[in-house]
Amino acid sequence: MTLSLTLAALWALVANVLAMLPSRDNHWRRAYGLIAVGIPILGYVTYENGPWWGLAVLIAGMSVLRYPVIYFGRWLRRILLRG
Repeated sequence: MTLSLTLAALWALVANVLAMLPSRDNHWRRAYGLIAVGIPILGYVTYENGPWWGLAVLIAGMSVLRYPVIYFGRWLRRILLRG
C-alpha cells in the first residue's frame, strides 16, 4: 500500500474515532478540521495512485462527512435557483 493510501486510511480511522466522542457543537469543528486535512490527502492519493483511487477516496470521505456535503448541496441549490 502506498503512503497516500495509508494516510487516507489513517484519516478514516481518526474520523471514526472522533465521531464516537461526544461533542457540544454536533462535531462541526471536527468536521472542518477533517476537511482541511482530507483535501490535501485526497490530492496526494489522486496524484500518486490515479483518478480512480482518488474518486474512491473522495466517495469514502463523503460518506464519513455526509452532513457537510448535504448542507453544501442545499446551499448550492438555493444559490442556483435564486439566480
